[in-house]
Amino acid sequence: MNADLTLAAFIVAVVAAVRSTWSPCGLSMLATITPLAESGRGHRYRTTAIWFVVGSVLGGASLGVVMALLAIALGALVTTGNELVLVAVVAGAITVAADTRIGGFRLPVHHRQVNERWLDQFRPWVYGAGFGWQIGAGLATYIKTSAVYLMIVLAVLTGSPYVALSVGIAFGLVRGLAVFLGRAITTSAELADFHRAFMAADRYALTAIVVCEAGTTLALSMAVSPLIGAVVAGVFALTAVAWSLRRGRRPAPRTDAAITTPSVTVR
Repeated sequence: MNADLTLAAFIVAVVAAVRSTWSPCGLSMLATITPLAESGRGHRYRTTAIWFVVGSVLGGASLGVVMALLAIALGALVTTGNELVLVAVVAGAITVAADTRIGGFRLPVHHRQVNERWLDQFRPWVYGAGFGWQIGAGLATYIKTSAVYLMIVLAVLTGSPYVALSVGIAFGLVRGLAVFLGRAITTSAELADFHRAFMAADRYALTAIVVCEAGTTLALSMAVSPLIGAVVAGVFALTAVAWSLRRGRRPAPRTDAAITTPSVTVR
């Protein structure tokens, strides 16, 4: 059971990090740390981007330390593997409901973004690493997907501080590496084209994270009991139908609108 939880934690961490790139703060980084923007400030893009990745990994490690401490505390409790996996199944079901907005349900989030004033006040390594740390920490800026919460729950449920720390680092690393998506942006036209295409993919990114959450939860439920797995599968099937109908009624997102550089502000 612990191996199942470990694998699930890493899978969710990677997918949650990818999905988080579509957050307002993630989009801001893809407009703020580019060859175009850095050259305009008289700085080298590659250097700033590397500092951003370093900061993001440290941010993920910071979250990992917190998860590791919680994992140690959990490990001191007398619990069976099945009980831990059942907790994970419940957490997974909650995150699926939250990300699909079934019945209007959603988990609480905050909408904070990084401070744009850092760009004028500090050297590239300071704002690069500082922005990266906040992004990599997962909970310090805008939370785009409930999978971040699921990742934390799964990492803690492993009961292993080393696994929990590693999961946090993996999350931070993937979030940090996203900055290199903008490595070819050297003109305003390329910036606009990139963000237009990136936002067009948001719908597919959301589907991918929901499929990951549901698939991971279903696999864990089957590991506990085929009966529980069948019940979870049935619930997810109904959820998928309701979600498809809801998405079908929503207008398609516009991808031909003028793209402006996302802001980086504190809220």
